[in-house]
Amino acid sequence: MAREIIHTDKAPAAIGTYSQAVKVNDTVYLSGQIPLVPETMEIVEGGIEERIHQVFKNLTAVCEAAGGSLQQIVKVNIYLTDLGNFAKVNEIMAQYFAQPYPARAAVGVAQLPKDAGVEMEAVMVLD
Repeated sequence: MAREIIHTDKAPAAIGTYSQAVKVNDTVYLSGQIPLVPETMEIVEGGIEERIHQVFKNLTAVCEAAGGSLQQIVKVNIYLTDLGNFAKVNEIMAQYFAQPYPARAAVGVAQLPKDAGVEMEAVMVLD
């Protein structure tokens, strides 16, 4: 089994004992991304919309570092501390993905690191 650790400075550095992504053959497992600005490692300024956009930017950077793109993501898990933001996630996600959309789960959680409000992890299959 070929296993490769994916890392890019264009996404936030890991804040724990994990890699940004791990590639096994043609499948890339992307770790959860919160709305950290890579250069400052601080939560992006603004509200939930800015936070959701930042998460997608971070995921994009990791996908590209692995040789892929968001369009090759087959599964996304979304964690929200306020499910009232579910519709906003749908609206913004449509700006980053074209149909057919990836499989997805959206889960309400009590808390996220750094009070992020939103976190997403994904699985990408390279063509």
